[in-house]
Amino acid sequence: MADTAFPADKLTTQSGPKTSRWLRLLANPKFQTWAARFPPTRRLVRREGEAMFDIVAGFCHAQILQAVVKFQLPDLLLEQPMPADALACACNVPIERMIVLINGAAALKLVKVRRDGLIGLTSRGAALAGVPGLQGMIAHHDVLYRDLSDPVAFFRGETETELAAFWPYVFGADGATDASVTARYSELMADSQSLVAADTLDVVPLHGVRRLMDVGGGTGAFLSAVGARYGDVNLTLFDLPAVAPFAQDRFEKLGLTGRTRIVSGSFRDDPLPDDADMISLVRVLYDHDDDTVRRLLRVVFAALPAAGRVLISEPMTGGAQPEKAGDAYFALYCMAMRTGRARSSAEIAGLLSDAGFTDVQIPRAKRPFITSAVVAVKPA
Repeated sequence: MADTAFPADKLTTQSGPKTSRWLRLLANPKFQTWAARFPPTRRLVRREGEAMFDIVAGFCHAQILQAVVKFQLPDLLLEQPMPADALACACNVPIERMIVLINGAAALKLVKVRRDGLIGLTSRGAALAGVPGLQGMIAHHDVLYRDLSDPVAFFRGETETELAAFWPYVFGADGATDASVTARYSELMADSQSLVAADTLDVVPLHGVRRLMDVGGGTGAFLSAVGARYGDVNLTLFDLPAVAPFAQDRFEKLGLTGRTRIVSGSFRDDPLPDDADMISLVRVLYDHDDDTVRRLLRVVFAALPAAGRVLISEPMTGGAQPEKAGDAYFALYCMAMRTGRARSSAEIAGLLSDAGFTDVQIPRAKRPFITSAVVAVKPA
C-alpha cells in the first residue's frame, strides 16, 4: 500500500492548474516590501521570513550543536557553570572563537550566559547530557553531513554515501563480523533504545503475552525494558551471532538470564523459533527494502501461532501529511544508508495486511520523533 505525499501513480508530465494568484503575488518582491510595512500583513510576513531564515541557517545551527557535543560542553557544564576562558582552555579553542560558539549555543537555547558572566546549561542543554544516546547520535552526524554536501547529486542517486559503510550490518550477516563495527553499532543503538522502548511500551501494553521474541534485537535493550516492566514474560532475542555476547552480558547484569534465551541467526536465511506468541521488530523495517521487508513479515507470520501478534516500532514518515522528523530527517538518513527507507504507518499496515495479518492497529505515538508503533494479529 503506497501512502506518500506524491504517489508515483499520480505523477504526470502534463501541466496542472496554474499557480494561484495569491502565491504569485507572494513571490513578487514589490508586494513583499509593501506587505512588510502594512500593519495587517506585517506579522505574517515577519513570521514567514523568520521561518525561512531558520531553514536557511539550519546547517549552521546543526554544526553549532555538533561542536557543543564534540567539545563535551553539556558534561562540563553539568558539573558547574564555568567562565568562557575556562571552557576555551578545556576545549583547546581560541577564546574569541569560543565566545562565538557560546553565543551561538545561547541563541539556540542550549546554554545561557549568567549575570555573573559564567556559562551555564539550559534545560535543553541539560537534556543533551541526560537523554541516552542523544550525544552519540549527534556526534556521528558528520558522516551524514558529508553525504548531503551535494544535495543535487544525493537526490539524483549519484552519491556514494559514507553512511552505508558506517552501518554495514544492514547488508546482511557478513557485515556484522567485524567486532569493532558491531561494538560501535551496538553501543549507539542500545544507548538510544531505552527511549524507544519506553515510548513503545507506553502505547502497546503486553498484558497476556507469554513469550516475546525480539527479531533483530541487538544487545537486548528492548527486551531488558520489557523484562523490567513485565515480570511474567519470557524473552527470546534473535539476531546475528556477532551481537550475542553483548546481549548475554546485558541480561546477566540485569538478572534476566533465568527467563531469556538468545538464538543466533539471520532472518534472511534462517527460520525463526515458533514458540513466541508475540514478535517485535524494533527499528528493523526501515533498514531494509520492500522485498526484504515482505519476506521478513511472511517469516514472522509463519512463526506465530493463531492469534499471535506482531509489533513494529520505529520512526515513521507522515505519509499523506509529511512531517519534520519522518520526512525531513529519517527519510534522508535511510536514503543515505542505501538499504531501506522510512515508511508511514499506513504503508507498514499495508505490508502487514499483504503478509496475512489482520486487526492492524496504529496507536497514537507519544513522541513521533523517537518512535511510532503498529500492531497486528495473525488470524485464528
